[in-house]
Amino acid sequence: MTQLLKISLPDGSVREMEAGSTPADVAAAIGPGLAKAALAARVDGELVDLSRPFTGDAQLALVTARDEDEALELARHDYAHVLAEAVQALWPGTQITFGPSTDDGFYYDVMAPATRESFSMDDLPAIEDKMREIIAADKPLTREVWSRQQLIDKWTADGETFKAEWAAGLPEGEELTVYWSGKPNEDGAWLDMCRGPHLPSTGKLDPQAFKLMRVAGAYWRGDQNNAQLTRIYGTGWLNKKQLTAHLTRLEEAAKRDHRKLGREMDLFHLQEEAHGSVFWHPHGYVIWRELEAYMRRAIDGAGYREVKTPQVMDARQWEQSGHWGKYRENMFVIPDEVPNTEDEGPVISGEADWMALKPMNCPAHVLIFRQGIKSYRDLPLRIYENGCCHRNEPHGALHGLMRVRQFTQDDAHIFCREDQIVAEVRAFCELADRVYKHFGFTYSIKLALRPDQRFGSDADWDKAENELRNAVVEAGLATEEFGWEELPGEGAFYAPKLEWHLTDAIGRTWQVGTIQSDRVLPERLDATYVGEDGDKHRPVMLHRAIFGSYERFIGILIEHFAGRLPVWLAPVQAVVATIVSDADDYATEAVAKLKAAGIRVESDLRNEKINYKVREHSHAKVPHLLVVGKREADEGTVAIRTLGEQQQQVMTLDDAIAMLRAEAAAPDLR
Repeated sequence: MTQLLKISLPDGSVREMEAGSTPADVAAAIGPGLAKAALAARVDGELVDLSRPFTGDAQLALVTARDEDEALELARHDYAHVLAEAVQALWPGTQITFGPSTDDGFYYDVMAPATRESFSMDDLPAIEDKMREIIAADKPLTREVWSRQQLIDKWTADGETFKAEWAAGLPEGEELTVYWSGKPNEDGAWLDMCRGPHLPSTGKLDPQAFKLMRVAGAYWRGDQNNAQLTRIYGTGWLNKKQLTAHLTRLEEAAKRDHRKLGREMDLFHLQEEAHGSVFWHPHGYVIWRELEAYMRRAIDGAGYREVKTPQVMDARQWEQSGHWGKYRENMFVIPDEVPNTEDEGPVISGEADWMALKPMNCPAHVLIFRQGIKSYRDLPLRIYENGCCHRNEPHGALHGLMRVRQFTQDDAHIFCREDQIVAEVRAFCELADRVYKHFGFTYSIKLALRPDQRFGSDADWDKAENELRNAVVEAGLATEEFGWEELPGEGAFYAPKLEWHLTDAIGRTWQVGTIQSDRVLPERLDATYVGEDGDKHRPVMLHRAIFGSYERFIGILIEHFAGRLPVWLAPVQAVVATIVSDADDYATEAVAKLKAAGIRVESDLRNEKINYKVREHSHAKVPHLLVVGKREADEGTVAIRTLGEQQQQVMTLDDAIAMLRAEAAAPDLR
């Protein structure tokens, strides 16, 4: 009697299938439409090829293009394989290494054959054409299980030294798989070592939904001592519409690049003499100061007390906090005593003689909390600092304002009793909501839960996670509108955290704000308060930030607004520009009145045509240009050209001042 397997489907129905059946067979049994649409399957939660036979009764969910995240991952993985196949078809002797999918596409690292030095941008059109040819051939993608020795022998015989080296390092007992593009062992079939899964065939890819973007150098296994390879990057999608939308976003993002706009608006610069640190120019520092003043108003209204702590602290302090052991490679360390250069021997005797620039502010805030005896009546104690921190980020990770080595956080720590946690987190959620809405951001909130490697008991983690979850629920933010999501395993090693992910004007997301519920650091640094019972108790420490860092938040704002910052943040809020020199005196008088009204204003009295001045100040993203000529001087008026608008307004100087004062007012934080 034929054994029948029970295959349970998401709708609760059960299909009985013969032993040896596959997810593709189930799809075909349900209907030809599903059989055509199916791309892969989840069998008992594991993503597998449609052609993988069931090994017993199973839970089955078929993956189609509607399951966009999984479908994109599969497609991008397949695009990478088709890329490698195309390169080897065009240039025999090319060695392949590995090619994963990425957040928006794929890449593959290859070694050029002896006939050429490397690959370049000029090669991409030919590779794309070959890839489309492979896709059009609708070659089946077939999985086989091989032994480690089979892999080594195959790659060695084919001259694939990198693959052979990798295969030799694989565990002998592990199931090792390869995928054929085309019928196995037939002419034109191509082989790669891969865990999978893959689409059923290359024809499931859309030949118009990918584009090769660039080439770069890469080292085998990421080690600069190894051979240099060529990395070919591409972007891949499920259909042409998605690709077009992505390329449009990239084009718009390039226009908004904060590094480009920073130069054009004369805001800041970076240079090798202070790698990873920002030189703020006067216009850029105006933005910083306005944000700093804004945040001070916010924290003053929310009951925080501002402090300032040292930049350098003894290594023993960092050792006690846990950073010396967990974070030292990212810290800038210095000797406590600099040896005399005329002496041959340094006076440093051990780690106790070392200091470190602070990578974060929290240990210093605990030291402030520990000054004097704290009572339960003193809590919650909210300590805030615009704290300058230093982290030794790798050179390759640095990126404009978004990733720097010296940065300033809008950092605060709330020391509270356990019965105060939910209320404090809820208050922070409401404050963050007001701040982000002032800047026009929408956002999602995510709860990052306990990682595998962590400090603290499961009971403490249960409490901390529930406290954060309950606070968001009470604030009314744990909803689909706010993209509420829980992220297993993504918390810090000492605490779970809530994360705010902002969405900017072109749909990109930025993780910025955070609040963490920490019971570990107060324990390690011996923070206590006297409870109502007269005994000592540990406070809970809530780490929180809204901007994250001023540098990164300013970079995000520049790109979000494409340089057209709200008037209250704009470095120059208005420029008074003359048409003729006869209006110079009136322009000077107008500038004086505008400055007296608190407007950041400059004059442009140059002997240039007004259209030239308009273009130049528009390029610098000045919100308002007040144009004056002889008529305006005689009538006491100005012609206002507002950035981004075609029509100009003519009004009296007094009315213009009133309008600008209203626009320049910082947001009301109530």
